[in-house]
Amino acid sequence: MQTLKNNQLTVKINPKGAELTSIFNNENQTEYLWNADPTFWGKSSPVLFPIVGSLKNNIYRFEGQEYTLPRHGFARDREFIVEKLKENSIIFLLTHDENSLKVYPFKFEFRLIYSLENNTMNVTYSVKNIGENKMYFSVGGHPAFALPLAENTAYDDYYLEFNKTETFKRWGLTDNGLIETQPIDFMADRSKLNLTKELFYDDAIVFKNLESTSVMLKSEKINRQLKFDFEGFPYVGIWAAKEANFVCIEPWCGIADSANHNQELTEKEGINCLDIGDIFKKTWRVTLS
Repeated sequence: MQTLKNNQLTVKINPKGAELTSIFNNENQTEYLWNADPTFWGKSSPVLFPIVGSLKNNIYRFEGQEYTLPRHGFARDREFIVEKLKENSIIFLLTHDENSLKVYPFKFEFRLIYSLENNTMNVTYSVKNIGENKMYFSVGGHPAFALPLAENTAYDDYYLEFNKTETFKRWGLTDNGLIETQPIDFMADRSKLNLTKELFYDDAIVFKNLESTSVMLKSEKINRQLKFDFEGFPYVGIWAAKEANFVCIEPWCGIADSANHNQELTEKEGINCLDIGDIFKKTWRVTLS
């Protein structure tokens, strides 16, 4: 386990999957990240790469070949190496290998960069194409924030407040985890989403191309809260396992296959394309108070 620390925050990351396991506020002595209780969901913040969500029948096609990948890809189950470590920042690195090339025929360097600035944690995804052809990929985050944040509050006391008023369309998921072909009306002219456990009985709430670039998780009953910035991520998922005491705020550059997708990787919605030698970077951040 690797630890980053400054006066305000202590962050722990597991090299397996470069997965966050703790975001602790030193000032109010509060843990903000889900504890990965396997009774509900045994993860706390998996990294999604080289796909986000599910493939149709777990299969994609590229240049006439058929490949299989599990939901959210393989990075979350791989051991990353620590490329550089400082007291308040760390760079994890995952590269292609013989096994990855069997299921994902691209040569890459995938870096996760965690850094602390006062009471903010930055998470940067850096993808470099080191192969001989264009590279196609998706990447995203899946951090789960613990609720309630104080003993005298309940799950239903919390809400998400986006930084802009939105007309929200919810993209539903099929039983196989694919995106429905048409959205449903969810909220009109609103910025606030009250949290209840029943909200997630039909799986994740998926939004596309929001006007908002950040969201606050807070309650009127306490002064503990977090701000989550996701500018540059075209898709956002909100999710919790059934009856679990957490909420995930998931920034994605990529999305699950549509129910009517033809399974061609180059035609997948939200897929990112990198030319030879190019680097893709996106950063989300969470600020605790």
